[in-house]
Amino acid sequence: MECITSVNKLKLKFPEEEGLLFNDLTISIRKGEKVLLLGPSGCGKSTLLQVLSGLIPQSIDIPIKSESIQIPDSWGFIFQDPDSQFCMPYVDEEIAFVLENLRIPKKEMTGRIKELLATVGLFLEDIHTEIRTLSGGMKQRLALATVLALDPEVIFLDEPTALIDEEGTAQVWDTVKAISKDKTIIIVEHKIDQIMDVIDRVIVFTHDGKIMADGNSTYVFSNFKEELKRFGIWYPNAWEEYKKEKVQNTFTEPSDHMLRLQNFRGYRKKENAITLEKAAVHSGEWIVVTGANGAGKSTLLLSMMQLLKTSGDYRMDGRPIKKFADLQRKAYFVFQNPEYQFLTNSVIEEITYELRQRNEVSNAEFVKKANDLLTIFGLKDKQKQHPYHLSLGQKRRLSVATAFIQNPQLLLLDEPTFGQDSKNTFKLLELLQEECQKGTIIIMVTHDLNIIDHFATRVWEVKNGKVISDWKKDEIKTGSEGNVYEYIF
Repeated sequence: MECITSVNKLKLKFPEEEGLLFNDLTISIRKGEKVLLLGPSGCGKSTLLQVLSGLIPQSIDIPIKSESIQIPDSWGFIFQDPDSQFCMPYVDEEIAFVLENLRIPKKEMTGRIKELLATVGLFLEDIHTEIRTLSGGMKQRLALATVLALDPEVIFLDEPTALIDEEGTAQVWDTVKAISKDKTIIIVEHKIDQIMDVIDRVIVFTHDGKIMADGNSTYVFSNFKEELKRFGIWYPNAWEEYKKEKVQNTFTEPSDHMLRLQNFRGYRKKENAITLEKAAVHSGEWIVVTGANGAGKSTLLLSMMQLLKTSGDYRMDGRPIKKFADLQRKAYFVFQNPEYQFLTNSVIEEITYELRQRNEVSNAEFVKKANDLLTIFGLKDKQKQHPYHLSLGQKRRLSVATAFIQNPQLLLLDEPTFGQDSKNTFKLLELLQEECQKGTIIIMVTHDLNIIDHFATRVWEVKNGKVISDWKKDEIKTGSEGNVYEYIF
């Protein structure tokens, strides 16, 4: 079968990295193949996609050497971070920009734009909507629509469903499957269960960018399961095996309340964007916030962190939240996009930033904790690297690690596990569970039903800008497989 993209004996090195990411890597993709690239976070999967598409080094200046690189004539790329994909401010203008380059007549554009948006399940009252107002999941659907507008021969997909809810994830992959018959699809994805029926080849990488396995899914997952587990690479039913091995901790609820909210509202552009009528939260509770993309989940967390204008009664330990001059020392917010919170030029400076603000950087105990966290999150050898130069999974781990330095009473996290391999996902969740046991309140936005089932003590469902349901652990219905029923959604 004809080769459509390939690289022969690739050598690649990032600035500030001591060693090579790839050393004589050779890989070839045949026309029409549906290929899944698997490996630990930071092993170079996303970088390889950019090399095979020609983005590196043509658009992204990174030193590489190879004997040969074959780039496809027609291709589309969906990035991990959809914000890096857009060049226009409005939804319709973004797709129109692509159609204009394809010389589609103007009179046909509106209908074509609506058709593309419907294909990816992005339904808007007005297609002339500002992209910046969309949720992360809605942006990812728009990114897919712009790529479909190109009708490319090869589609590179870099975790396109990382920020999308369960229903949206299924819809995106159904769309990809529907249009993939005569196309070559190369996918980097951690959520693999819904795509295995379309994949005909799996390539697995070790942590240092070497190929560990290459073959059809049955061959790879049957013959390399122990290696996948050891390296922390997702494989079918990994969550189910983890839950069988790990004893679920019980939660003992203290008698006093730490948080109280009543008639609480958050605003965007003076408009009510999120409403929580009443809630009392105990220390040590782990609340998962769930709901469809665009429902208002991230807005709720931003409002609780006082990063948006709010009204209503919101108290911590009986004290109005707006009277806390040092709220950032009692509460910590991990953004959906980790780059939003980076303040320094190196990983070590980032993890110790708060210590330096408190003049505690000389405190041996805190410095040891910072170094221990970098080791736990697999970032010890990245200390001198700029946070922006990390992989998305590594950026996410750094953003979460900084939260643990704070020892906050309230920890707000927006999709903290996206882009993570299984090893780092489970490690992060277990660390959060330890924080709960110390009394920290965790309020987390996630679409992962397994986290709800195994870790949450409560679930808040958000719909159309309002918290409409609040379930305690014993009220959450689970199915025979241990997954939360559609009862919640």
